[in-house]
Amino acid sequence: MTVGQKGTAMKRREFKVPGSPEPVSHYTDVVTYGGLAFVSGALAVDTEGNVVGRGDPAAQAECVLEHLGRALKTVGCSPADVLRVNVYITNIGDHTLIRAARERFFGDARPASTLVEVGALVVPDCCVEIDLVAAVPKSTSSSEGKGNA
Repeated sequence: MTVGQKGTAMKRREFKVPGSPEPVSHYTDVVTYGGLAFVSGALAVDTEGNVVGRGDPAAQAECVLEHLGRALKTVGCSPADVLRVNVYITNIGDHTLIRAARERFFGDARPASTLVEVGALVVPDCCVEIDLVAAVPKSTSSSEGKGNA
């Protein structure tokens, strides 16, 4: 535990998102700390780890954003609370194909964003991965009992 502004205690909390695929490594779906939610990279896989939208960046982006939406909801956030997005794609030319999904997901909100082409993602046949950081609304950032810390 760390002491924050005005002596208030800040807790690091870990969250497993119900219905999310099992992690492929040693991490959790979301970590909250100091009023922020750090959401791990999401891939287009179902709960059994099967790739969704194989060969279709737009379909994969939709699936990834659905996963991220559930992760945000788990900690009391919405897409409007997102501050920063990192998008990793295996073909930089596909960025136009995922734009519509991003616009639907974020609506009028425009988070800071980085888009990077990578050689491969951890799950073969996935071509889009997105992680993000969001501000946790005060009404939920102080609530207890939501995580699996």
